[in-house]
Amino acid sequence: MIDGVKVVPLRKIPDERGAVFHFLKKTDPHFTEFGEVYFSCGYPGVIKAWHIHKEMTLNNVCVVGMIKLVIYDCRDNSPTKGELMEIHIGEQNYALVQIPPLVANGYKAFGDKMAIISNCASMVHDPDELIYIDPLNNDIPYDWAQKHG
Repeated sequence: MIDGVKVVPLRKIPDERGAVFHFLKKTDPHFTEFGEVYFSCGYPGVIKAWHIHKEMTLNNVCVVGMIKLVIYDCRDNSPTKGELMEIHIGEQNYALVQIPPLVANGYKAFGDKMAIISNCASMVHDPDELIYIDPLNNDIPYDWAQKHG
């Protein structure tokens, strides 16, 4: 586990009309602050990585499809510096993953349909607050290839 990252199982409440998917309430112990909610979509096999937010806390939930969410602790003063975390979330594992600032993260959608991820961010998007790192050409010790066997 990476210091500051939280994985919170969420409830789905189905009935004959459909379902309610819980996400985040201001009364939740892991709630920090509200800035904006947005959606990110990825086709199966597509990698959307790496991102580092300088100030923003992310609260990611995959509501449609499945993703492999990968988190890398690149913070100099962190007790878990250099650690990787791989979490599969979505329809088969409905959970919120909270990612603190200055931690590299990204995802790869998998399965047979587009994945839709919602993020309830702690602040409004600011392009100057975001660092992009190439998903394949970088110093992060992670291989995005599918693992067989």
